Amino acid sequence: MRRCVKCILPETFPGISFNEDGLCSFCQKDRKKEESKELKKRQKEKFLGLIEKHAGKGAYDVIMAYSGGKDSTYTLYLFKKVYGLEVLALTFDNAFISSGAFRNINKVCESLGVDSLIVRPDPGMLKKIFRAAAERELYPPKTLERASTICTSCIGLVKSIVLKTAIEKAIPFVGFGWSPGQAPIKSSVMRTNAIFVRAAQDLLLEPLKEVAGKKILKYFLSEGDFSKKKLFPWNVHPLAFEEYNEEKIVEKNRSFGWERPRDTDPNSSNCLLNAYANFVHRKRYRFHPYVWEIANMVRQGVMTREEGLEKIEPPEDQRMVEYCKTRLWSSAL
Repeated sequence: MRRCVKCILPETFPGISFNEDGLCSFCQKDRKKEESKELKKRQKEKFLGLIEKHAGKGAYDVIMAYSGGKDSTYTLYLFKKVYGLEVLALTFDNAFISSGAFRNINKVCESLGVDSLIVRPDPGMLKKIFRAAAERELYPPKTLERASTICTSCIGLVKSIVLKTAIEKAIPFVGFGWSPGQAPIKSSVMRTNAIFVRAAQDLLLEPLKEVAGKKILKYFLSEGDFSKKKLFPWNVHPLAFEEYNEEKIVEKNRSFGWERPRDTDPNSSNCLLNAYANFVHRKRYRFHPYVWEIANMVRQGVMTREEGLEKIEPPEDQRMVEYCKTRLWSSAL
């Protein structure tokens, strides 16, 4: 399969083209590193200014979408110890969280002195959603570039529950442990926009309601939530503007008890279902669902091209794929 000579995007990626030197169209449009460095500096200064304005006025300063994974663990540390914020760590249990990830969540939250809230929706409902996502496409084609249909379903619920909780508890910041490749630097500190949230929710909610029924509604924003626009928080994902080095992040995480689980795939350090989600996506669309994120990290210089290829080229462990597939279609929870 042909791939870009600079990043790792394949010829099967939607909308891609190559010049005569083998450079993909996305790399040709890429901004200069100097501009990114300046933008990172401005975003960090913006966040520091917002902390002075909003922190310390309630029980919590930030609610963190905490998966127990490598990046979200380091982000939790940044919020608590570097920025000095009072954090509520919210973990969404999708019924496929690694036991090692749960051990990490308990150890890290205790070590950092962070309150932990675990939300576990009906596992039967979640399995029904994930099965539908494995069998057919539920969302617009554009979503396929960033994540598998299974992961899009899961992350959509996570983001909605975290935002809903932030509004209910009047928490000014919502934190995410997104890697530098997952979201643009310019969006790393951004006020939640009610109009955008409603539009995004409509795209996700309608397909999910068809699959899971009306019980899914309680996990999404109600009209009452949308009426509280003054309580809509700022979204912050600091790994976009902080230094990102995977080895250093893992080393730091170990200092407060985090260990890499042995039962997850190379692109996840918390979710057992990820390997199966990747397998389904690659079979259906002929490109890895993490390739856009990793390609961005390669362009930014936080990961080498060889390291990126190591994450997306090897096939998924078939034992993990079969385990998840069997569990997903079984009646046992």
